[in-house]
Amino acid sequence: MVLNLDKFIIFARSLKNLKKKYKMYLTTEVKKEIFKKFGKSESNTGSTEGQIALFTHRINYLTEHLKLQKKDFSTERALINLVGKRRSLLNYLQRRNIEKYRKLIEELNIRK
Repeated sequence: MVLNLDKFIIFARSLKNLKKKYKMYLTTEVKKEIFKKFGKSESNTGSTEGQIALFTHRINYLTEHLKLQKKDFSTERALINLVGKRRSLLNYLQRRNIEKYRKLIEELNIRK
């Protein structure tokens, strides 16, 4: 079987254009910005506030995706799991520091 080089080049170019069109929604720069704003620093990825902010960013993205793709049930399941993880972290933060909890909910515009 002989590979047609012209068809392969056209395919490679179209794939490259697709990558440009659909960039990743969560790059390292976005993560650093989230942790810098809500965590203590860019490298402190373990802070509760930073993790909640990151989960909120992912939840908002998946919600918008599901508005367009109503039958994407695997993404719907992932969204439900993320909301549960965020809820657990919010409960932990509420028990530990109620002022930080209230401030974070207000900044992220999360309903309780």
